[in-house]
This record gives sequence, structure tokens and C-alpha cells, in this order.
Amino acid sequence: MDLEQKIEKIKEYLKDKEVIIAFSGGADSTLVAKIAKDMCKEATAITVDNGVLPPDCISNATKIAKEIGIPHEVAKYNLLENDTFKSNLPNRCFICKNQMYSKLQEVAKDKKIDTIVDGTNISDLLEDRPGIMVNYEKNIVSPLVYAGFTDEDVRKTLEKLDIHYSTSTTCFATRISRYSEITPKKINRISYGESLIKNMVREGPVRVRDDNDIARIEVGNVEKLLNMGILNHINSELKAVGFKRVALDISGYGESGKELVVYKPCKDEENKIMFETELPYEVDIKNTCSELKKVGSVKCSEQMGIAMLEIEGRNVTVFKTGKIVARRVADKEDAENILIDVLPRIRRKLE
Repeated sequence: MDLEQKIEKIKEYLKDKEVIIAFSGGADSTLVAKIAKDMCKEATAITVDNGVLPPDCISNATKIAKEIGIPHEVAKYNLLENDTFKSNLPNRCFICKNQMYSKLQEVAKDKKIDTIVDGTNISDLLEDRPGIMVNYEKNIVSPLVYAGFTDEDVRKTLEKLDIHYSTSTTCFATRISRYSEITPKKINRISYGESLIKNMVREGPVRVRDDNDIARIEVGNVEKLLNMGILNHINSELKAVGFKRVALDISGYGESGKELVVYKPCKDEENKIMFETELPYEVDIKNTCSELKKVGSVKCSEQMGIAMLEIEGRNVTVFKTGKIVARRVADKEDAENILIDVLPRIRRKLE
């Protein structure tokens, strides 16, 4: 399916619907908001201020919504009042997303709107994002997943439509290493560090990660900081707000660009084409099998940790470890199209 077909698919899906959009102002939710504004009977963008967002996140979202021309509101709650969230366990993002979408459900109920949509895309399903499980539990709709949009598809479409979006939408809690308590002090020093460095690099993403009191800096253009005067200034400023050491990640910050599938030749069967991908989490085989039965014939073994799906003559095998193998496919595009059907059916195990 080419990009134009994907765009038409999402337009057709959103046509004449009444929706609430979980809107951060980032690339994904901005694209959904733009298409919803053009195609929906009624669409409202809601930005949830959870108390741990970058200071410019809300203002950027407001500005972008205005540029799109879609009604926009801000709903507030404070994650730092949630002790389970502050303990920063691996399911932290699940807790955050659960609260956020509960808040959106309250807004939707007040507006008498049944459908909440978000900007989750297919590439997100390849990443370690436990919060996506909330989408399934609360019936949050992800139009970009439905239409098969990848990260690259989203960026290309926004560029084609000449639509601006924010590169600073992830909450500060994502900068703090797991099991290290999330505190106002840590949030504030991360916020200060990122603001300081943004004023120096002027454009592109900036991240200051708190790795157990070590500030690890990531920027889109590392060369902007490669000056001893600048580095010494950053070092002294960040130590002044409580970091013990300061490190610059010279690999910088950027998109992972992970492919949906990679080709794996079959050694013993030259005429068989095989593609695979690896998920960074463990799969719940029992629940995944239940979902896969909605799209094809399934054989499962919880004991062996494997689910085998037959769909339109193709074979897809899902392993408990997270590996997914597609066999008897025509080519890479065919494998990707099958994976677009399969990925939303995968259910992960939550730690």
C-alpha cells in the first residue's frame, strides 16, 4: 500500500465521525488532528497536562492546534501525586497512559462523544511502550495503525501538507532511569537543563537524561555544543542544580528508523521467502492467540511459547520471546502488509 492509499484509508475511516483526539502537538497526533479536522463531523483536540511535561509542550500544542484550525482544550492532573508512578517501575508508562485516557474519557462523556483517537502508529508497536496496552483496555482508536502509517509515513505526509509539529512532547519522567524515584527536584533540574541547552542549539530535539544523578545530554546536532567554553558552562550549570556528573552523548538524538521487517533467506528452501522482526518485550501468547483468531486460522501452544497464524496463504509465527517470522510471502511489501494486520493483535506481558 503506497502513501496515498494510506492517506485515503485514514480519511475514509474518520469521515463524518465525532471524536476526541489525544493531542500532544507531536508529529503523529498533529497528523491525526489535521485529517480529523477535515473529515470528521466533530473533532476536538485535548492536550493532557500531567505535571511532568516540558514547559513549552502545552503552548506548542495550543499554537499547532490553532494553525490546523481545530478546537483545542487542556485537561489537567498531576502524576507526581501518584505514588506508584513516582516509584518509576517498568510499567510507569502504563500508569501514566491509564490516567491520561481516564481523563479523556471524562471529557468525552461530558461532550457526549463515544470515540477517542490517538496518534499511535505502526512503528510504535515495534518499541517498548507498555502504555499501548491501555489503548486496548479502554478501546482507544489508533487511526494511523489502522491505515498502516509508519514514523516515516507520518513525517513525509506532514512535509507534503506543510504542517508544523512539536519535537518536544514526551514527559520528563521518560528521562529518568527506571527504579530511580521520580521527584520534583529531578523534574525541575531536567527542565532547567533542557531549557539551557535549547537556547544554545536553537533548533532540533534536546534531551537531558537523569541516569542516577548523571546528566546525559542528547541533541539533534552535537556539533553545536562542541566548544570547550560551551561545555564548561553547561557542566557548571547542571552541577549547580544537583547533577554529580555531566556527559554528552556524541551519537546525538534521532529517530531509530527501524524497519518493519528484515529479509532472512531460508537456507534449505531457496524458493521460500522469509521476513522477521524482533519486539523488545515478551509476548502474552494466550491473549495474542485470542486476538489473532480474528484475522485467520491459529494454532497455539502456551507451553512452547508459540502462536502460528495462517492468513491468506501466508504463515506468521509469533514467539513468546518477541520474534515474529513471516513465511510464504511474495516480497517485503507483502510481509509488511501482513505485519500491519498482525502487530495490533500482539499482547505483551506487563512487568
